[in-house]
Amino acid sequence: MDGKRKYRIFLTAGEPSGDALGVKLMQGLKIKLPDQVEFFGVGGPLMCAEGMCSLFPMEELTVMGLFEVLPRLRLILSRISETAKNVSETKSDIFISIDAPDFSFRVAKKLNGSVIPKVHYVAPSVWVWRPGRAKKIAALYDHLLTVLPFEPLYFTAVGLPSTFVGHSVVETGADNGDAAAFKAAYQIPQDEKILLLLAGSRRGEVARHLPIFEEALKRVKADVGNFTVVAPVIGPTGKIVSDALRSWPFKSIIIDGAAEKYDAMAAADVALAASGTVGLELALAGLPNVIGYKMNPLTSWFARRMIKIRHVNLVNILLKRDVVPEHILEFCTVENLHRSLTELFRSEQKRKAQIDQFQEAMLLLGQGGQAPGVRAANVIVKLLTEKD
Repeated sequence: MDGKRKYRIFLTAGEPSGDALGVKLMQGLKIKLPDQVEFFGVGGPLMCAEGMCSLFPMEELTVMGLFEVLPRLRLILSRISETAKNVSETKSDIFISIDAPDFSFRVAKKLNGSVIPKVHYVAPSVWVWRPGRAKKIAALYDHLLTVLPFEPLYFTAVGLPSTFVGHSVVETGADNGDAAAFKAAYQIPQDEKILLLLAGSRRGEVARHLPIFEEALKRVKADVGNFTVVAPVIGPTGKIVSDALRSWPFKSIIIDGAAEKYDAMAAADVALAASGTVGLELALAGLPNVIGYKMNPLTSWFARRMIKIRHVNLVNILLKRDVVPEHILEFCTVENLHRSLTELFRSEQKRKAQIDQFQEAMLLLGQGGQAPGVRAANVIVKLLTEKD
């Protein structure tokens, strides 16, 4: 490769999680191609700090739900066209979209016929529902980067080259929390039990979960004695959680920020969490947990008919067995959560069994190997050099 060759890399991210993936990929590309890359596209504060001048604020794309999108539909459609046009204007050597499928796929479609490689990072969950999407994505892209080891098969089967690059959770630092520092900071005695409460990241989730979680924890307290409830919060849900916990019959602590959350994970004995990617953080931290998730009745009815997988927790999916107790939809009841949490608190054997299997799951996600951002960069470099 000509050491003086400059590669123009066009990336798009539409939400904070994509921004976090994008910056790691940019850093990986700088390692693989030092002084040979220029970045263009759409990104958030992390990607911009790494050297991208975002075409427009990423926050314009960070909207969810029909009623939130409709008022901004015209702007979003114009941004799709603007982004596709800018790929050509910047004479970019490759187009990489990161998650945000509603935006990403529409930009990729407008680039049909382009000679540059098109790559998508983070596979849509076709293994959960709508498997026919795999074919549609194969028609839009030249390569797919996946974060789960079983995903490439779904896409290579329809002709889309795909590479598992590892899950970003292994780089979060969730396994490096400081339990002693957390207990000292909040004056928690060493022998006091701690339950970590993660009720969700969206207002609706939190509102549905808190009453059920509260009643379940009251029953757990009656069985196992006192414990401190620690609740990491983020964004607009923070006030909802903190207001609710004031009336709960527990000593409670509200925390904010990733570093303190990981310290709390290290200090806690058990966690009760809404289903989501936080399940992987808990696994990396080695914190035994129980998962609960409630939807409104109509959404729940549709979910039961459209989603065909047995598990929703990614540890259980990866290992194809019941590692973490899941109580989802109509099974997210006070009785079920109470039973599973009490068993975990009382049984060191059950806690250890979860922790041992968490280690197995993290190895499958790439822990101990090259960082996902570097592995993703390896694929991009190969595509660029093959193009040359």
